[in-house]
Amino acid sequence: MTELIDPFGRRHTDLRVSVTDRCNLRCFYCMPPQGVVPFRPHEDILRFEEIQRLVRVAAGLGIRQVRLTGGEPLVRRGICRLVALVAGVEGIDDVAMTTNGVLLSRFAEPLKEAGLHRLNVSLDTLDRSGFRQITRHDELPRVLAGIDAARSAGFRRIKLNALAIRGQTEQQIVPLAEFARTRGLQLRFIEFMPMDGHGQWTADRVLPGEEILRILSDHYGPLRPRTPEGSTAPARRYLLPGGTPIGVIPSVTEPFCGLCSRLRLTAEGQVQNCLFSTKRWDARALLRAGASDRQLAQMIRDCVRAKRRSHGTDDGDFAATKWSMHQIGG
Repeated sequence: MTELIDPFGRRHTDLRVSVTDRCNLRCFYCMPPQGVVPFRPHEDILRFEEIQRLVRVAAGLGIRQVRLTGGEPLVRRGICRLVALVAGVEGIDDVAMTTNGVLLSRFAEPLKEAGLHRLNVSLDTLDRSGFRQITRHDELPRVLAGIDAARSAGFRRIKLNALAIRGQTEQQIVPLAEFARTRGLQLRFIEFMPMDGHGQWTADRVLPGEEILRILSDHYGPLRPRTPEGSTAPARRYLLPGGTPIGVIPSVTEPFCGLCSRLRLTAEGQVQNCLFSTKRWDARALLRAGASDRQLAQMIRDCVRAKRRSHGTDDGDFAATKWSMHQIGG
């Protein structure tokens, strides 16, 4: 088997697959407040069989984990069938999904039955008015109900993802930690990154991971480090007293690029080797032109071999990107 190793020795085992660029929320850090969001027409989006084929080819190159993202993946019609198709690919050991949770009550059990192993639910706040301000929709009760449904469906590895934004997140850190602790969930705070497709990011809005950890330590006492040796996961992980896992992803203040093991496939079939890459490899064009598996594999290898050292650049600075997160895949 040919492994996917980039010029800096990083072995790639994870593939993030965006199944749609559409979403049923309109979070301020992802979409503009007004106007029509230019979603891709249906015919531009990869079909399930095309996604399955790319996953199968990638698995032959060493990809072992697949995460389904969006947009919001649960708005894609037939999503449970796609989960089953991906879970059935030989060599794929783990299938996960990142969701905003709005539709999770309806889908939790079918997703589990289809072969989904893990769930990440985006939850920036437990305050209903704050939720409306962030997402521009009053859907917090449905999200919380979705989390309960996922627990009832038997998911044992449910993570909450909270975007950390200065002036907004500080008062939510302990309530979110308590919410996770009392329900047996994991929690991760993610520094606000410059996914600046519509100009919302500024450096002074980043709430650093160190400050988050200080707030948690002030409330709970010293946190116990938990990051396993040799882990390529981006989070710095800790345990609260009692054992609740807490993670901080310091993507801006302490980039984890040196351990990156990820590739990304956008909903319209473009392969990216970094969130901030300004170059894409067109898998859809190859698929629809009748390319062989060998040609698809070479495209994936070319993408990995072109990977830069950090943030899509060789100097470590963030590369300017015209795409927002819903257009790339979370």
